[in-house]
Amino acid sequence: MTSPMDLLEAAPFLDVADPSFSIRSPEVMEAREKSWFARTPYGIAVLRYDEMNKLLRDQRVRQGSYAWPKHNNATGSFADWWMRMLLSREGADHSRLRRLANPAFSPKLVKMMTPRFQEMANALIDQFIDAGQCEFVSQFSEPYAAQVICSLLGLPLEAWSELVELATDMGQALGVTYKQDEARVNAATDKLFGYAHQAVATLKAAGLGEDFLSSLIRANEADKNALSDEELYDMIVLAIFGGIDTTRNQISLAMETFLAHPEQWRLLGEQPELARNAVEEVMRIRPTVTWVTREALEDFEFQGLLIRKGTTLHLFSHSAGTDPRVFDNPGFDITAKRQPHFGFGAGAHHCIGHFIARGDMTEALALLAQRLKNVRLAGTPDYLPDSGNTGLNRLPIAFDAGR
Repeated sequence: MTSPMDLLEAAPFLDVADPSFSIRSPEVMEAREKSWFARTPYGIAVLRYDEMNKLLRDQRVRQGSYAWPKHNNATGSFADWWMRMLLSREGADHSRLRRLANPAFSPKLVKMMTPRFQEMANALIDQFIDAGQCEFVSQFSEPYAAQVICSLLGLPLEAWSELVELATDMGQALGVTYKQDEARVNAATDKLFGYAHQAVATLKAAGLGEDFLSSLIRANEADKNALSDEELYDMIVLAIFGGIDTTRNQISLAMETFLAHPEQWRLLGEQPELARNAVEEVMRIRPTVTWVTREALEDFEFQGLLIRKGTTLHLFSHSAGTDPRVFDNPGFDITAKRQPHFGFGAGAHHCIGHFIARGDMTEALALLAQRLKNVRLAGTPDYLPDSGNTGLNRLPIAFDAGR
């Protein structure tokens, strides 16, 4: 019988600290075939679908990135917010905040906003379609993601560019240069809180409606012990920060994926009702969140491996989403019905904004595929690192003009 120590020592090693490490590399795929997990400099990487599915729901682990500011000896407004916000809460406290916030992220809201999503997407496409080319990130995915957030919060659409800049600056906190970028990160965080206060004040003056922000404000006004003022603004900043970065990256990754599968793009243009499934398929095969972390709350054994308290588990979304043990034909197919992917996580920390993200991306892809025909690469893409939260900085494309 293999001992837990022998099992650990026999596992493959993945150097996720290497700046050139890719979550989609043959090295990761080979490791997945040898073992359900791999050793890394920062803990254990979970590589297969079934094991990831179980561990995301295991109550012996907690969300793992809560201590990131402490690991970097960072202080200030971002660190304080990061430790307070929903993603870093656990147990009853986490459940309370999710329960109060859930109405603001409901399918009903998405249905109400669908015409607005379509209007914003068409307006952006109108600006470049006659040229027959565009830089997709700066001309579509970035402004679209930010304008969705502006609409959610009742902010003027022209604020989108500053929100992108602030979210980008704030996002430096999630990289290895957090400590040296600390002043920039905190300044951006302070400005985003300023936008949050502005949005609440403007809406209160105009009168609450049936929108996203009104729902959060009502929860706060009904019982400040249940949702405090601080928690209200923390939630709004999370919506801005998370909504812009992940949606921008995921839509650009969707376009990059379709460029490699032009027959799927033509099919989507002919059958736009496939857009919802296309979002799921893109997020399975090319997620922007390439892995999520958990931390062991106690010593426990999992499939023969002894996992010590405090161990960090890196659950690889891409590797799990293409696991041939679960997906007989893991290639890209927007007509296929699949097992759920992990692009939005799972379990207690399943992304609270997933209905909105699914809704806005569905409308964007449907309209893009209908209006941009014969899409092709028109230059050299520029990528973010292919691990952590990934995406594109630049994606030049061409298409038939004037559709």
